[in-house]
Amino acid sequence: MDGKLRIIGGQWRSRQLQFTDAPGLRPTPSRVRETLFNWLQHDIINSRCLDLFAGSGALGFEAASRGANRVTQVEKNPQSCRQLKANAEKLNAKQIKIVQQDVFRFLTSVDEPYNIVFLDPPFAQNLTEQSCQWLEDKDWLSPEAKIYLEVEKNLALNHLPSNWLQLKKKSAGQVDYYLFQRNL
Repeated sequence: MDGKLRIIGGQWRSRQLQFTDAPGLRPTPSRVRETLFNWLQHDIINSRCLDLFAGSGALGFEAASRGANRVTQVEKNPQSCRQLKANAEKLNAKQIKIVQQDVFRFLTSVDEPYNIVFLDPPFAQNLTEQSCQWLEDKDWLSPEAKIYLEVEKNLALNHLPSNWLQLKKKSAGQVDYYLFQRNL
C-alpha cells in the first residue's frame, strides 16, 4: 500500500506527494518537519542539501520547497527511487537529484561539500554512527554544516565526530531527533 504526505512550507506548500510503502520506511511526520525547518530557517535558502536514506523524500522535498539550491536524495530501494523521481517530475523540481545507490557506496564517491545533511537511517541496523563518521572523514560537509539526525528513541550516540556540536534535541513518539553543527 502506498502513502501520501503533504509539503508544509515554501513554494510547494500543501502539495501532496506519494510514497511507496517499503519495509522500515517512516516518513518524518509533519510536526517534526515543521520543527526542523524552523531550526533551519536561516540556513536553508540557497543551501546544498544531502538527504541520505531518503525513503519518502519528505525532508529533501521540503528543503527544495523552502529554497535549497540543490538537494541530492540517496535511496537504495528501487520502488522508492521511482516514486521520488515521479514526485520530482510532478513538481518540476530541477534542483533535486535522485541517486539510487547504497548510502555507503555513495559516500565513497566525490562531490562538493554540503551545507545541510538529513540523516534518517533505518532503525535497529547500527547505521547512524558509521554514516556520521563517513560524512566527516570523507569531506562531505562544509565547515559549519548542519546535520539533522532522526533515530530510534534513547539510541546512545557515543561515537559521533568530536567536532559536532549538538544544537537541538527533541522527541516525538518513538523517535529522537537532533540538529548538530560541524565546527572546524
